[in-house]
Amino acid sequence: MNQSTAILIILFACVISAFGAILLKKVSKHFKISLNTIKNKHLIIGIILYGFSTILFIPALKHGQLSVIYPFVATVYIWVTLFSKRFLKEEITFYKWLGIFLIIIGVIFIGIGA
Repeated sequence: MNQSTAILIILFACVISAFGAILLKKVSKHFKISLNTIKNKHLIIGIILYGFSTILFIPALKHGQLSVIYPFVATVYIWVTLFSKRFLKEEITFYKWLGIFLIIIGVIFIGIGA
């Protein structure tokens, strides 16, 4: 595995993590600590997705430079924003679009410096 593959794995893990965040947000709407909450399918799947994305990080970190790979984790903010628009009907304001743009620019600079 080379650094490019490691970056692709990190990006994939970020998409999975963002889906996990969306599911946990759905759970939070009616969250109360109880046995029924523990059985909530969105909670279970959200936690599994977070765990799986974390497990994907390990081989990526093994085969790439941490200072190059880890900044790509910032793309999770992009995915969460886009998925929030799609699945939670949240608004994407001008400043959110600007933030997404700046994250993309920052990740590109990190990638170029690899």
